[in-house]
Amino acid sequence: MPHDDASAAHSGPHSGPHSGLIQALTSALGPSGVITEPSEMAPFCADWRGTYRGAALAVLRPGNTEDVSAAVKLCAEAGVAIVPQGGNTGLMGGATPSANGGQVVLSLARMRAVRFIDPVDLSMIVEAGLPLAAAQQAAEDAGCTLPLSIASEGSATMGGVLSTNAGGNNTLRYGNARDITLGLEVVLPDGSVINALRRLRKDNTGYCLRQLFIGAEGTLGIITAAAIKLVPRLTDRQVALCALPSPEAALALLGAFQKRDAASLLAFEYMGGAGMGLVLRHIPGATMPLSAPADHYVLVELAGSNPGGGLRATLEEVLETCLEDGTVLDAAIAESDSQRAAIWRLREEHAEAQKREGASVKNDVSVPVSHVARFIHEASAACDALIPGIRIVAFGHLGDGNIHFNLAFPPGSDQRTEDQPGFLARADEMMDTVNEVVRRHDGSFSAEHGIGQLKPRMLAEWRGGAEIDAMRRIKAALDPANLFNPGKVLSS
Repeated sequence: MPHDDASAAHSGPHSGPHSGLIQALTSALGPSGVITEPSEMAPFCADWRGTYRGAALAVLRPGNTEDVSAAVKLCAEAGVAIVPQGGNTGLMGGATPSANGGQVVLSLARMRAVRFIDPVDLSMIVEAGLPLAAAQQAAEDAGCTLPLSIASEGSATMGGVLSTNAGGNNTLRYGNARDITLGLEVVLPDGSVINALRRLRKDNTGYCLRQLFIGAEGTLGIITAAAIKLVPRLTDRQVALCALPSPEAALALLGAFQKRDAASLLAFEYMGGAGMGLVLRHIPGATMPLSAPADHYVLVELAGSNPGGGLRATLEEVLETCLEDGTVLDAAIAESDSQRAAIWRLREEHAEAQKREGASVKNDVSVPVSHVARFIHEASAACDALIPGIRIVAFGHLGDGNIHFNLAFPPGSDQRTEDQPGFLARADEMMDTVNEVVRRHDGSFSAEHGIGQLKPRMLAEWRGGAEIDAMRRIKAALDPANLFNPGKVLSS
């Protein structure tokens, strides 16, 4: 969509081989829609962890779907690749441009509208740049709940959440992002727009195209809006933090709640003692509600829409039985919303605490739920054999088998800063060590964080043959010039 004030976009003329493209993009998007000043582009060119840093020809900030389509058409004509970006909270470098400076970043941050909410139909339509937390609040204001929750929900956007098929804390009950998505609006690599924002629970009219774009990390299309499934507002939420003697005890506790009332389980989160220690060390205001530290913890949340549904009694009865038989060593039940938030903070701040501690290697893996305890033991032993004294920071969604098996440098090595780069130089070796154990348990090397530019080599190893050939054919059909997020997900 043309804007008359395009000439104000730059303090001076943009020179270089793509000056014509920049001028055309500025004309299409307006002065607030194109950034070319290096200092202003810098935040868009590095990932949240600081692991990947690139450069960009420009950062595009379209205000609506028509702007996205126009920008994509102009870039396609010029043969310039586009890196879509949401809240830039990813951990795999999937939204970071390459270092050559020849790509443009397309940020959806200005597209933040809630287009529609229907509390009877239990659905909403939101734009891709809307932060997940804002979408959650809009649903709550309408008397509903958006049943997806992740630690970065304050800054992660709906487009990014869908593009990576985020899972999070409530997957145990509601599934991943794809499971709550009814329809999508998507801009394709040629600039055409798929408008499939249908809010239907049943729609068997050919291929389910939305599932192609969810989890594709912007390599097949740019999600600009989505129709999302809601649930009735959860008015009764009961949370407890439990200390346990072992991962096996955590599985036993999960089984006890499932046998008592599986439908009431909203979240079941595992945390190792090492990760909890980092949270208490680095996160101001984080406090432990239990009397003594433990090697293993579980956060359990029960939730429902009936305030008189007896969830508190269920929680107390299961914990009492498990305390008596030794499955649980100690437990603290939240008595207020603030206490519930404080307990959840101990889980949600794990990533930030690790970032403040220093170098770490991330392993976002999944195994069948029944294998989680064996996986933790075997992977811990394998990593300690590889690097004696390595710290295992394991935490995550035990209820659905997704464990973030992260690795921190051994105690003492942080006394010399050069030890941390040395530790990270062995990142591939450490990830391969963990993945060997994951393979033995029929698991996945990427559960919810995606592939990005960190793990394309693993995708080729794990999904070879006809499976990856089919992925490549789909990519070639939709993006023959490889202009959408090249180098991400599929290796070049």
